[in-house]
Amino acid sequence: MPQPPANANNQNLNQKDTFWEEPANSGPGVLQNKAKHAVKKTQTPTPQAKPQPKSSKSTAPQIPEFYKQGMASVLDLIAPAAYKMEPNYLQLGNTYVRTLFVFTYPRYVQTNWLATIINYDVTLDISMFVYPIPTKEMMNQLKKKAGQLESSLTIEREKGMVRNPELETAVENIESLRDVLQKGEMRIFQFALYFTIYAKSLDELNTITEQLESTLGGMLIYTKQALLQMEQGFNSTIPLGNDELKIFRNLDTASLSTTFPFTSATLSSNDGILYGLNRHNNSLILFDRFNLENANSVVFAKAGAGKSYLVKLEALRSLMFGVDLIIIDPENEYKTLCEAVGGNYLNISINSDKRINPFDLPKAGAQAKKDASGEDILRSNITMVHGLVSLMLGSVTPEEDAVLEKAIYETYALKDITADIESQKNTPPLLPDLQNVLANMTGAENMVKRLSKFTEGTFKGLFDQPTNFELDAGFSVFSVRDLEDNLRPIAMYMVLNYVWQRVRFDMKKRIMIIDEAWWMMQYEDSAKFLYALAKRARKYYLGLTVISQDVEDFLDSKYGRSVVNNSSMQILMKQSTAAIEKVANVFGLTEGEKFLLLECEVGEGLFFAGLNHVAIKVIASYTEDQLITTSPQQLLELQGLEAGEEPEAQPPETPPAAQPSQTPTEAVPPPQAETQAPPPQSQMPPTQIQPPQAPPEPQPPPVPQSPQNPQAQPQQNVPASKNDNIALQTPPIE
Repeated sequence: MPQPPANANNQNLNQKDTFWEEPANSGPGVLQNKAKHAVKKTQTPTPQAKPQPKSSKSTAPQIPEFYKQGMASVLDLIAPAAYKMEPNYLQLGNTYVRTLFVFTYPRYVQTNWLATIINYDVTLDISMFVYPIPTKEMMNQLKKKAGQLESSLTIEREKGMVRNPELETAVENIESLRDVLQKGEMRIFQFALYFTIYAKSLDELNTITEQLESTLGGMLIYTKQALLQMEQGFNSTIPLGNDELKIFRNLDTASLSTTFPFTSATLSSNDGILYGLNRHNNSLILFDRFNLENANSVVFAKAGAGKSYLVKLEALRSLMFGVDLIIIDPENEYKTLCEAVGGNYLNISINSDKRINPFDLPKAGAQAKKDASGEDILRSNITMVHGLVSLMLGSVTPEEDAVLEKAIYETYALKDITADIESQKNTPPLLPDLQNVLANMTGAENMVKRLSKFTEGTFKGLFDQPTNFELDAGFSVFSVRDLEDNLRPIAMYMVLNYVWQRVRFDMKKRIMIIDEAWWMMQYEDSAKFLYALAKRARKYYLGLTVISQDVEDFLDSKYGRSVVNNSSMQILMKQSTAAIEKVANVFGLTEGEKFLLLECEVGEGLFFAGLNHVAIKVIASYTEDQLITTSPQQLLELQGLEAGEEPEAQPPETPPAAQPSQTPTEAVPPPQAETQAPPPQSQMPPTQIQPPQAPPEPQPPPVPQSPQNPQAQPQQNVPASKNDNIALQTPPIE
């Protein structure tokens, strides 16, 4: 009986580099069972053959190989579940892949033309291969080609033919190229450019392909699909450095430089104010918030991160462009800036002489009278008074709410104020008038008692007096620092309504800044009003800026989240570790951006404007820093300079935004090692006689660090403008 061939089905079992050597879904048990079965079949003795003894040397090396078969390798982790090749695409698992190559370029392209494709919102791999050509070989080829073209021109001239501009232009290009090559000003390269796009479906793959070809075709850069070479095209774009397509075009040095993808996030425009430096590339962030969908802005940061510094800097620079500023100041931080620019500083407190009557009706302008009727104006103000009184009372039942609304209407009727716009010029009522009306109504006894503390008790005079000032144009600050904590939301609500009524009926470019807005998020009525203000501000040419250091409380409120969603500009500065996760979820931050917000310095953060965002570093001049600083150390030293003799001011040694706690000027000279300079005469006792001493040697002033100072930031080469066209020198080579 003939013996079957040994290992007929498993002849590659112990061979290396086989397809199934390290399969992902196999284990040592499967392969060992197959191996034992094969060995058992092959070692079955025949009548003519003698059994051979097993050799320990032949079986011992197989054990590590079988063990390796069951181990997961890197290939198991990165290999797709399936690999399918088609003429015009590949399928890697559930992903469709297609490769395109560039086969021709225009004569002129713009600098950084590839940035459009790099910023394309698709999954895309771009591969570039640059092969330098020796100049000597290139010169020989150009010499031969120039001789051929000159010969063709000479023949045509001898025949008396009309001049051929195409040949003449080719000769000029070759001669100019020979000149620059001979001088060593440039070189010639062979350049290959491939694009590999990925999609989840074949239809999506075709759509992205058409968009990519259309975008490149608009720049006269034409591509083709690597038909029947999709595998080679895919291998050419994965990070292995292998060019398997080898489709070249000849480019010179200047033309090749336009393809380099030196791109970074920029956020600058031709108008607007300076917010700071772009930390990605040290460019300036010049921006006008009114060019966005809406001019609202939110600023979130932990205490001491520089959020108020940034907002005051924005307010000061916006004022220079004719924008009116209205600020709700809870900590008296804007007083110095307001006085410096000649603004109106209104201290809202019990001891202040400035009063706002919540029952005031706005004086509608000419345009507002066309758009709104007297009934709309009256109803809007009644709604505002209703919300304010509800805040004062704390909480009202549905029955009391209905009684309160009716009482407000009757209070206006006592002063003959109706829907007629002419009647609204009458003297408005006061809060005691509302209390008297409620006292004569059934079911309002409890409200009258709670309202009495604002008309007769501790808070008398704060909300029950007629308005005695006007909101002028320019810089206006409402300070609520001296109010008790339970009165702050009420006062801020009243001030915001007062401002809103003026904004609605006197349209002008304005910015309203609400500092420490988390106070308003604690109460339903004030939070709801802030949300409505964020939604409607755009219609009245108003930009709302909301500042908060308590990020979690602000974002936990449904109205706070809505305010963020209705703000096209967002600024995030240094955050705490406890709040970073919530901030990352709301703003969609990456891990790198989260780390930046945790580790950044004072005055640094992320600047979001629409769909773009960059890392920002706030910078200010020395004069601006003196006006807007909030550092207690600097404020104390400035007060000391004002009280005594003020020395000559010197620029700060470091940018104020980077280290706001450092002092720009020194009030007292530093002590010397051996001797000390004499104090000023104004500080000496009149009876003390100082011996004559040599004056100290003058020290050179410190060099200010500014965007132009090389010590503050490295000097960089400014790239060419996108409007600068560079000719693509593509010499014909045969």
